[in-house]
Order: sequence, then structure tokens, then C-alpha cells
Amino acid sequence: MKRGERSIRRTPLVLLALFVLLWLTGINLGEPGRVLEQAKSICLACIGIG
Repeated sequence: MKRGERSIRRTPLVLLALFVLLWLTGINLGEPGRVLEQAKSICLACIGIG
């Protein structure tokens, strides 16, 4: 490698791209709503309402 030349590490970029792909897939499948619904039912069960 020559002086002043920067190498770009690929692993962080690949992992970031994979994360974004999985995140968007989860959103498209409706996972946030499912998680919030489960959290709500657990909280209601903890306080004895549900």
C-alpha cells in the first residue's frame, strides 16, 4: 500500500447492508406491530388486568 492511500474495510459495510436488509424485511412482514401487541399483553398480564 502506498503512502496516503486508504483501504476501505468491507466487513463493516457488508454487515451494515445485511442489517438494513433484515430490518426492512421485518418491517414489511409487520413485526413491529406484533412485538408491540405482545408487549402490551405482557404488561397487562403483569398488573393483573389481562
